[in-house]
Amino acid sequence: MFTVRNSPAQDAAAARRPASAGAVLDLEPFTSAELDALFRGGEAEADFCEEILARAARGRGAVDVALAEGLHALRQGDRLPRLGCHLDDYAREVLDLGRRAAEELARLGRELGGRPLLREALRSGRVRLRAAQTVLGVAKGDEERVWVERAARLTVRELEERVRRAGALPDEDEEAWLTLRATLDDEERAVVDEALELAGELMPGSSRMEQVEAMAQELASVLPAHPDVPDADHLREMGGALRSVGAGTQARVHQRAAELEAETERWSLLSALPKVPVPGATFEAGATAQELDAALRELARLRAQWDDLVGYCGLAVKKSRMYQLLGFASFRQYCEERLGLSARSVEQRAALEERRWRSPELREAKRQGLPFEKLRLLARLPDGELAGWTPRAHAFTCVALRRALDLEAERQLRARRTIRVPLPLRIASLLASAVHALRQHLRTPLSIGTCLGLLAQHFVDTWGRTVKVARTRSRKARDRDGGECQVPGCSHRAAHAHHVLFRSQGGGDEPENLAAICAYHHLRCLHGGFLGVTGRAPDLRWSLLGEPWDGPRP
Repeated sequence: MFTVRNSPAQDAAAARRPASAGAVLDLEPFTSAELDALFRGGEAEADFCEEILARAARGRGAVDVALAEGLHALRQGDRLPRLGCHLDDYAREVLDLGRRAAEELARLGRELGGRPLLREALRSGRVRLRAAQTVLGVAKGDEERVWVERAARLTVRELEERVRRAGALPDEDEEAWLTLRATLDDEERAVVDEALELAGELMPGSSRMEQVEAMAQELASVLPAHPDVPDADHLREMGGALRSVGAGTQARVHQRAAELEAETERWSLLSALPKVPVPGATFEAGATAQELDAALRELARLRAQWDDLVGYCGLAVKKSRMYQLLGFASFRQYCEERLGLSARSVEQRAALEERRWRSPELREAKRQGLPFEKLRLLARLPDGELAGWTPRAHAFTCVALRRALDLEAERQLRARRTIRVPLPLRIASLLASAVHALRQHLRTPLSIGTCLGLLAQHFVDTWGRTVKVARTRSRKARDRDGGECQVPGCSHRAAHAHHVLFRSQGGGDEPENLAAICAYHHLRCLHGGFLGVTGRAPDLRWSLLGEPWDGPRP
């Protein structure tokens, strides 16, 4: 079975919350004057805020270890089918965990099963989460004890260098992302849509950026002019059509980080923090899916409380650049070494918190209890539209909310005759080079929209005649449902069409009796007897283990 101790998150936040506030942590944003007083007018208050952040991060990391083992346990046997979900969808909808975070934690839970020394050090708090994740690929067999001792003693920077030398960690330099934004006339839009649809047929399940990449690659094969590395001149030639959305994780200044580690004796003057053990959780092999679900929900509740503090205090520390005064070369180094968490995790929370500081409507949405993943989706919207979407966000699953927001954004872009696609630097460079080659070939300074139309037309002319899509009943049903699995809360593409009323029970192949379904829900959940569906498509009613069901809910 499972037990968990209460979280001390409320005690850590007591300075900003009345004693009568109960278990709900809802901190009002700092004002500019409060920030100034906190970080410039009073060192004691600033130190207290930083210490709360460090303690909250340790608590969050400890909960994540328990979640990792619980997610791994949930993958065993038929537990996930009994909950009607893929792991990533369950984590997002129920535990308020993003897909990447859920996959990383589930992997950690799986690997810890064969690393007893690392698991014990992690659960006791002697090794922190970020350090454990760094050595996970090398701390095994006879080498496990050595790497565990290193993880407990060395900085994350030093660990990464040693793991990289051992050949278990590639050189890491996250790619910058840009947004392609261009204006298309009706004819150009029509051919671009046709090319994107065709690319989707050729590469089932591909994203919009992968489809744009295929179009650029096809022209590059005829007009080979793209470089092996990003060409700054070609990127500049795109003008305002490519806009930076952040440089990703900037390359760490290793030399400066090492110097600061030495100068500060690994930040020895900072207040020492107690080790935070993992909440008392055990997942027995015989636990049912419902028991694991209840345990994971409780852990998610504790994690959310810690995360409120991490986002709240993390933004204050980041905006004030207090981490520099403490002897860290970057906010990333501060997160990894002082907090023991990945910088991406902390920065996501801080970014949402900053948006909340500026938006009364987003603050109201949070006050109403919307979870982080839904708030992050709503944070895309301008303030004037937020209030209208909040009631829908309560009713929708995360995946349904994301799809609705994407459709609305696409509608607005089409009304403005605009296309917008996020691209990593690699694909943006390829596209810029293809545009440059096209302009050089035609000796005409064409607009970006016209170049995209010509790229699309070339792709259609090249591949359109070779792709013969069989218009089967299954294909028609999937097209009708937008190619998405119709199980509530599922974010996966539909690969099958399920007979709502089985043919063995008299059901036919008419469109109303076919629902687009991903392979997992079709074979494991529906034909496994866990999920049920009735009605006539698209008006379907779902059940889980015989009970009415509208998808996973927090």
